[in-house]
Amino acid sequence: MNSAAFIALDNGCRGAAAGLLLMFAAVLFRNRNMTSTMRIGAALAVAGAASAIIEAPGFPSQWPWISLPFIALSSGGSVFFWLWARAAFDDDFVLRPWHRGLWFALVGLTLLASYGAFTRPAASLIDRALTLTNLVLAVLAVVQTVTTWRTDLVARRRRLRVTVLMGTLTYIGTNAVANLSPVAILAWVSPARNLANAIGLCLLAVLAGWSLFRTATSNQTVTLTPAGASADGRSLASIESDDRSEIDPALLNRLERLMTQERVYRREGLTIGSLAALMKLPEYRLRQIINEGLGYRNFNAFLNRYRIDEAKAALADPSQKEVPVLTIAMDAGFQSLGPFNRAFKADTDVTPTEFRRLALTQAPPKPQSEARNFEIGQSY
Repeated sequence: MNSAAFIALDNGCRGAAAGLLLMFAAVLFRNRNMTSTMRIGAALAVAGAASAIIEAPGFPSQWPWISLPFIALSSGGSVFFWLWARAAFDDDFVLRPWHRGLWFALVGLTLLASYGAFTRPAASLIDRALTLTNLVLAVLAVVQTVTTWRTDLVARRRRLRVTVLMGTLTYIGTNAVANLSPVAILAWVSPARNLANAIGLCLLAVLAGWSLFRTATSNQTVTLTPAGASADGRSLASIESDDRSEIDPALLNRLERLMTQERVYRREGLTIGSLAALMKLPEYRLRQIINEGLGYRNFNAFLNRYRIDEAKAALADPSQKEVPVLTIAMDAGFQSLGPFNRAFKADTDVTPTEFRRLALTQAPPKPQSEARNFEIGQSY
């Protein structure tokens, strides 16, 4: 295949990828109830489309001002990718101002380097630093995926981790390695390398679009745009629909007995696998019971619901007012004070110490019989 054919295929793949990604972003932006995950996913799609366009053979690089918006949009793609992984796979993720600051810093340095604001030695160092930053953000996205994969109860989201995220990681990692190499890798020389890059981006765009529209047509929770969760980590959609027709009530009762009577949530290192073994069920089946039957999206949120309820009862018990908070947390199943404090405050909006103080200083209501006798005495 000659160079002209490579270029024609390259432009075709990039055009298809840009069109699909922009359509994907438009569908997300049209949603009036956009979540953080939806906004980040749409921004990531726009960044991917800009990257496909600006790296296309024949792009008018001699017109720097035309390149400016495309460089600005595409250079922040690695930040959006990392934030999307955080938001899509962590139900407790909150977008912070410093996340935006990181994006502005990366885009600013990229624009300055692209338009010759640094001398040659400094420009080379800046370029390598930017490439390393993109690689680090990709690795952080993978860490987020791996560390929370076992506790994820949403089947579609678990599959998405393996498909879209790993495919995107391969795409970013390949380009980072190629850019960091002191000498161009012979197997990836232009235009063959550019064509492979374009095909990979096109496949990712097709996969993202297929995932979105396939999920939309089945009226299920979109993993790229997850439904909101309640304070205890349960899916609002699951709670509102309360559709448990496919879950055996006997299994739900057995699980409830394990949690409330045997208090297995207290066991150190309890995992979804060990709990499935106690119930004598396959792990995937237990995930389905907790997710679809009880509405929880995360196994840790499911366990913490019971642990926090026990801790609240102990903190409000006057006979245990001298028991340290750490002891109560450990007895309930938490391994350290930090995770307990964060989970407790997320559930009650106060710290465990403040909760205990309020609970113990609150005057208990008078029994109805006493109140009635007082009123009768007053009437005389």
